[in-house]
Amino acid sequence: MKTKELAKKYARQTIEFRRELHRNPEPSMKEFNTTNRVCEELDKLGVWYKRFEPTGVMAEIKGTKAESDKRVAIRGDMDALEIAEKTDLDFASDNGLMHACGHDTHTSMLLGAVKVLNEMKDEFRGTVRFVFQPGEEAGEGALCLMEQGVMDDVDFAFGIHSSSMTPMGTMAVTAGPSHAAADRFWIKVKGKTAHGADPASGIDAAVAGSAIVMNLQTLVSREFDPSEPLVITVGQIHSGSRFNILPGYCEIEGTNRTYSREIHDKLPEVMTRIAQNTAAAFRCEAEVIVNQVAEVLVNDDEAYEIAKAACEKINPGKVIQSKPTMGFEDFAFYTRKTKAAFIALGAMVEDSDKVYPMHNEKVQFNEDALEIGVATYAQVAIDALEKLNK
Repeated sequence: MKTKELAKKYARQTIEFRRELHRNPEPSMKEFNTTNRVCEELDKLGVWYKRFEPTGVMAEIKGTKAESDKRVAIRGDMDALEIAEKTDLDFASDNGLMHACGHDTHTSMLLGAVKVLNEMKDEFRGTVRFVFQPGEEAGEGALCLMEQGVMDDVDFAFGIHSSSMTPMGTMAVTAGPSHAAADRFWIKVKGKTAHGADPASGIDAAVAGSAIVMNLQTLVSREFDPSEPLVITVGQIHSGSRFNILPGYCEIEGTNRTYSREIHDKLPEVMTRIAQNTAAAFRCEAEVIVNQVAEVLVNDDEAYEIAKAACEKINPGKVIQSKPTMGFEDFAFYTRKTKAAFIALGAMVEDSDKVYPMHNEKVQFNEDALEIGVATYAQVAIDALEKLNK
């Protein structure tokens, strides 16, 4: 299969580029050098591209087999995390940031797919759009690029994510929802400070805040269908300044996760109602802010079948149906704009002592997976265009 042959041809280049990126990670929405390096490589190939603001780039290759106005997008994210790396890699980062989620592998695999499809453009009809996306970890990048037209006129979109905890070469795809919608919320409760020995003279914001935390959990089964997965997690509570002072404030911060777009849309209104009415019962006031960080990632049925079939072509017998995760992925925003599907690529290292979850300061990724990822990016784009042009 030509996609596999060409992926092997460019395997060493893909690994070298990945190591360069890994050594020089950049934070969300500030991937300036990464964007520059991608553009430099595209210039060498003579491939058309467009830079986004503030960072990110979109490239396109139009097939010459025959005329077609169909377009398929394949996406790789570029940002790193604020984690000090503690691996023994000779290309480890030392700038306080780390590609602990494998985005360096995604960017390099996508660039490898550019090289593969640039050699194969006489074998397909339609256009492949390569999306080098910033800011996935912040939940900002996809929306930022969509505002600048990255998903305009796109018929299918596909993404790949390396997984440090999945056996090497295993490819996981999910029918329907695969990643949860994610919110970050803040609740500020205002009461009245008083002496701890005379609580009736004040208004206890800590008690009101505690009641809000408990009442929010009723959303899971009393407000929404209990058969629909919903997580309400309070991660921080801050209240008071001294042991013998009645707190006049309470600040609550947490996150929501759900697979339901309907629930996700309703959560801000329902949470506000519960928090404010609970606070009022204790003579307090409550301000509620819900920041919807990521949408539900719903794999379209048709896109899912294309992705699964492409994975089987590249690595037969290694494709599994994965379970949905409550983690979020901002590729989800694309799934509301066009038919899309997301693929997880197993990149577990062989040494069991070096197997760590993503977002860990010691996580490593098996570089043998990069060749598979390059071929899969290219194959899924070709197969999707073929489906569109039938």
